[in-house]
Amino acid sequence: MKKILIPLFSIALLTSCGTSKVTTNNQEKAISSPSVSTRNDKAFQSAYQNITAEDLKKNLYIIASDEMAGRDTGSPGQKKAGAYMVNFYKNLGISYPKVLGSYYQKVPADYMQKRGGGNLPDSENILAFIEGSEKPEEIIVISAHYDHVGTRNGVVYNGADDDGSGTVGVMEIAKAFQSAKKAGNGPKRSILFLHVTGEEHGLFGSEFYSDNPVFPLANTVVDLNIDMIGRDDPENRGKNYVYVIGSEMLSSELKVINEAANKMTNNLELNYKYDDPNDPERLYYRSDHYNFAKNNIPVAFFFDGIHEDYHKPTDDVEKINFVLLQKRAQLVFATAWELANRKERIIVDKK
Repeated sequence: MKKILIPLFSIALLTSCGTSKVTTNNQEKAISSPSVSTRNDKAFQSAYQNITAEDLKKNLYIIASDEMAGRDTGSPGQKKAGAYMVNFYKNLGISYPKVLGSYYQKVPADYMQKRGGGNLPDSENILAFIEGSEKPEEIIVISAHYDHVGTRNGVVYNGADDDGSGTVGVMEIAKAFQSAKKAGNGPKRSILFLHVTGEEHGLFGSEFYSDNPVFPLANTVVDLNIDMIGRDDPENRGKNYVYVIGSEMLSSELKVINEAANKMTNNLELNYKYDDPNDPERLYYRSDHYNFAKNNIPVAFFFDGIHEDYHKPTDDVEKINFVLLQKRAQLVFATAWELANRKERIIVDKK
């Protein structure tokens, strides 16, 4: 997650309404806004179980290894991590957006330098894509940044939580959706798995995507952004929780959908502390979802808090709680499943 605060801008996040049903303890309950889809419970459960702590651990030990040298923007180590991710998607049979022509969206050095990026070299966003079966033009974005802060004074800052945890979370969520597709239950709407670069230096990768979208922003339904979901902070030590930020700022539905998804799955404690506009951390403006929100696209940002190893060389894989990482990734998947498969697209109805 970006450490330096960025200026406050007036923005809003919005979504749609309707009546649907959620299954809880084998009972259907009607609610005023959409809830998690029960269109095909077996398909959902099968895909959901594909997100495992073991696979998250396997991938994170590679993404956050010393070999990746801290994954600084445009560095050889970051490119190694990116190549590993691309091979992961290839092996699953998940392709890239056809209009892009590859998994890579180049983020030029001069673009970042004009925005305060110093002497950063060219870098790349990585995009994997599952086309929707019924409404392929409507796009659900699931994002995480895969850069970190590199090596300083010969010490590698591995960024296992920031944001290795989000990176492998997106990869596992993609695997789950692909398993559903192979079983004949692919998402109705398209899913874009967006790994952005340059977050630590200024949200550059997500800003570049929003300035040069592969799919029209008007067709982008939501961004579910994952930035640090593998640890706990001192305030919540030992709890099964996650901070959710921004889910009702533009939409009256997104928070309801996410809460229903949570209740029917791992029932984490959803903490809205950082939704307070007066919170001094201003986390709503400090990760990649912001570049969607400022374009009036509903967002939800999933986050574990600021812990003692944040932006320190001690942010290592050995400190990750993989069971909690799994539960949080499953929550994002369940939320995305509903957003991708519900009848109506959520609407933007707040400012």
